[in-house]
Amino acid sequence: MSIEIVTKDELLLLKEDLIAEIRSILEENMKTIPDGKKWLRSAEVKELLSISSGTLQNLRVNGTLPFTRINGVIYYNKEDINAILEENMIRYNSP
Repeated sequence: MSIEIVTKDELLLLKEDLIAEIRSILEENMKTIPDGKKWLRSAEVKELLSISSGTLQNLRVNGTLPFTRINGVIYYNKEDINAILEENMIRYNSP
């Protein structure tokens, strides 16, 4: 087993790439959701972000993604999802 050293800059680039990929997936999937729709169900959010049920649950449990539960159905505000993506966006200026 070999050990590879990863620099902080490499980790920042990886994070930037991941957020860019999530953003492109989100933009692609946003086209399928009507613009007037404010609240999304879990299945729609999972498809929108291309994440699993477990990942969505983790986002709820750790407080990253606010939600509303009515009669056992969980709803997410589309604006909250966009805000989280914007807050976590990394702008990396290469030298």
